[in-house]
Amino acid sequence: MKLKKLYLPLLMALFLSFGSAFAADKVNVNTAGLEELQTLIGVGATTAAAIIEYREQVGPYTSVDDLVNVKGIGEKKVATLSTQVIVEIPEQL
Repeated sequence: MKLKKLYLPLLMALFLSFGSAFAADKVNVNTAGLEELQTLIGVGATTAAAIIEYREQVGPYTSVDDLVNVKGIGEKKVATLSTQVIVEIPEQL
């Protein structure tokens, strides 16, 4: 009985911590800056800069799959990033 009282709060805390991790907002690759892009798993300063450089040269991304055109990003990394990013085209002023 004592074990049940001990494990229940621990399990609840564990589930709550997982929930907050999954609830995190995705990063919009069309508006994110260098620091925000570096929060993504597998993206360092060089890759973040390449994402921004490609966006500035070619224009906004229209799909997450467009990231495969960025130097240093292959299909495997796109698959990893697809759960962390979104593509929303910013409105023109």
